[in-house]
Amino acid sequence: MPTPSSLDGLIEKTNVYLKKKQIKQIKAAFEFGRLAHQGQTRKTGGDYIWHPVAVAEILAEIQLDYESLIAAILHDVVEDTDYTKQDIVERFGENVAQIVDGVTKLGKLEFDNPQEAQAENFRKMVLAMSRDIRVILIKLADRLHNMRTLGVMRPDKQRRIARETLEIYAPIAARLGINAIRIELEDLGMKAMYPYRYAVLEHAVKKARGNRAEVIEQINEAINHRLKSESIPAQVIGREKHLYSLYKKMKYKKLSFDEILDIFAFRVVVNTADECYRALGSVHSLYKPFPGRFKDYIAIPKSNGYQSLHTVLFGPFGAYIEIQIRTNEMHEVSEHGIAAHWVYKQDPNDEGKQSERQLNAVEIRAQEWVKNLLEIQQGAGNSLDFLENVKIDLFPNVIYVFSPKGDIITLPAGSTAVDFAYAVHTNVGHGTVGCRVDKKLIPLRTRLETGQTVEIIRSKELQPNPSWLQFVTTAKARSQIRAFLKNQQSESAQALGQRLLTKALRSFNMSYEALTESVRHQITEALKLSDWEHLLEEIGLGKRLANLVSKQIHDLVLGKEDTTTLQNAVENNAEPLVISGTEGMAINYAGCCHPIPGDDIIGFISAEKGLVIHRQECRNVKQFKNHPEKWLDVSWEENITQTFDVELQLEVRNTRGALATIASNIAEMKTDIDRVRSEDKDETYSLMNIVIHVHTRKHLADVMRKLKRLPIVEKIQRL
Repeated sequence: MPTPSSLDGLIEKTNVYLKKKQIKQIKAAFEFGRLAHQGQTRKTGGDYIWHPVAVAEILAEIQLDYESLIAAILHDVVEDTDYTKQDIVERFGENVAQIVDGVTKLGKLEFDNPQEAQAENFRKMVLAMSRDIRVILIKLADRLHNMRTLGVMRPDKQRRIARETLEIYAPIAARLGINAIRIELEDLGMKAMYPYRYAVLEHAVKKARGNRAEVIEQINEAINHRLKSESIPAQVIGREKHLYSLYKKMKYKKLSFDEILDIFAFRVVVNTADECYRALGSVHSLYKPFPGRFKDYIAIPKSNGYQSLHTVLFGPFGAYIEIQIRTNEMHEVSEHGIAAHWVYKQDPNDEGKQSERQLNAVEIRAQEWVKNLLEIQQGAGNSLDFLENVKIDLFPNVIYVFSPKGDIITLPAGSTAVDFAYAVHTNVGHGTVGCRVDKKLIPLRTRLETGQTVEIIRSKELQPNPSWLQFVTTAKARSQIRAFLKNQQSESAQALGQRLLTKALRSFNMSYEALTESVRHQITEALKLSDWEHLLEEIGLGKRLANLVSKQIHDLVLGKEDTTTLQNAVENNAEPLVISGTEGMAINYAGCCHPIPGDDIIGFISAEKGLVIHRQECRNVKQFKNHPEKWLDVSWEENITQTFDVELQLEVRNTRGALATIASNIAEMKTDIDRVRSEDKDETYSLMNIVIHVHTRKHLADVMRKLKRLPIVEKIQRL
């Protein structure tokens, strides 16, 4: 559709479904927009106002409400002219102004790069979308018209916009079930991104179209005849896959163009769901169905509300026939998604008021998706993380699993029980300790399959495992785990920071408890930190040294600087910090030497990692001797109940069942194996590295003695 040069096309479309008073408001919005954009032109050469009119016309094709059309006409007014949101409120009401504000970019903020600007604008749009989903519908129509007129841009800008369209906007249209817009966005995106591939494929399709016409007509007649003979009124349509769909199948399924053309696609549209299943039986009796290729999206709709029966048949001449069977209403939803039964369509008997009715399944699914986006946004560290998580979330091949109560949970293919738990509720995910699938206990990292019933075993304690990040699939699970761990790390770092600062202050004969609010405020202000907790966190994370902060506090209290005081404090700060193993994420145990209770240990203050505990004999300790200010004397608390990782290396004879023998002997010592790595040393022996969980050096010694007695173990050492 070309860019309009008059209002006639829009008014003609709105005459079909809007009232005269509403159309009058649309005309008023046009006059307001034309005045606001006066003197502005597009790169296509035309007056700017015709772009927002074209956007409104796209929305009128799917019969969106009059407020949406007004907002579409005004969507660039606040961003590109001197008019404000308040001007729109006064003239067209709060609803229209809120939608326009949601579509408006964050143009007045400074960003380091275009990617950050894009990500922050997307975050703003999602927040606006959560209040009124019409924001994204206008944004999709806006993007569609921009793609239609993309040819005037530089090639590099065309590719950037096309990539963004294929990665974000087309998948959003798919998520909302608006396939008419999705298909055009995908084809236009491909044309700009891969112009040569598009041209070759387009030419091949046009050339093949004539050769296929006779076969399509023959299959169409056969299906129509069979349905009529069984008194099933239906419309049978031979459908042609759009170019981007063909391209994806060729690319990802490794099919040639000729192989794809051997597949003939038809759509059967009937009146009722019952007739869908009757029609399915009819076509199955006409042509043999392909085993394993039937999908019932009527009983279990897709996540965007899409419903149809899908089947693949063996047709004449060795061709495959793909058939979609649906009702007229299902077809409307498949084309226009959430806009097909729009929540904002007015009650015809109540001018200007939204009808109060039950949301349908499509709207509920859309709202659930937007809610999921908000949860991802809240858990993301920044806008770029959020955008990347959303991109992952937008491209799922889905599976359908059941809760013990029979509720259907839709997840991306490859999801695990942990993804399922977070899909149910964030706190269910945080409290997960195990799961049963079809009443059988399975590891949490096991990939789920369609049709399984999943039961989550929960603990009252909310404590997600950092290792889950290695296997979870959904953006929600990933973002919520990271957010929890980040918050936990912050709390742990503050607690450790307070302990380190308390210890350092003693060297200056000062007490942490005696620090006044005035002193705390002056120190945080001098260090340009937001509050005292922020300072403690930075000390705990190793970003600031407790001795230096203590000296600043000392100098502030005494009102003078003493350059010798700090050196004396470092030398006199001999009282060791006691390690209990329960300090949380601010204290880390070095993976190079795996210290355990009973070892002589020393602490190294590392930026970002916080306090890292090493064995004193660790080879890496020698590398840091030049930084005495970063070393800290530490000691173990008595009666520690935690377990700690330790790595053993065994030289083992190459015999059948060697690993099983070693594992069972370790288990007898009430010890868990974390991981195993094995490699051949020579024809006779293998080197086996095993990380196990132990409580103390005595516990470790008992395990090593037991393993040493095994005939297959030649040598054992702790690494």
